[in-house]
Amino acid sequence: VVATGQNVSVNGAAVPEGRPYLHKGLGVTWPGDWVAVASSLGVRVAWDRHLAVTVTAEPELRAGTWGLCGTYTDDPADDFVRPDGDIAATAAAFGSAWKVP
Repeated sequence: VVATGQNVSVNGAAVPEGRPYLHKGLGVTWPGDWVAVASSLGVRVAWDRHLAVTVTAEPELRAGTWGLCGTYTDDPADDFVRPDGDIAATAAAFGSAWKVP
């Protein structure tokens, strides 16, 4: 899923604004001024099409996630786990550790 400006596409095909999209466990909806993408994996990402993004995970994923969205344990001590398993000292170091080429 790619969202650029007011445009959303899935695998290169445009998803018309306001029209729900569902295909192979991926859904795109338009709640109010937002666009939301939900997967059958139990993760939902919503974007206000400006700056705000929310990520929601189903309870079944508790303690089973990692990456920029964290470990989903409600324990601040493991919020900045880097890909190598160490804890980053700062938010900037944490974000930089997850950069991909």
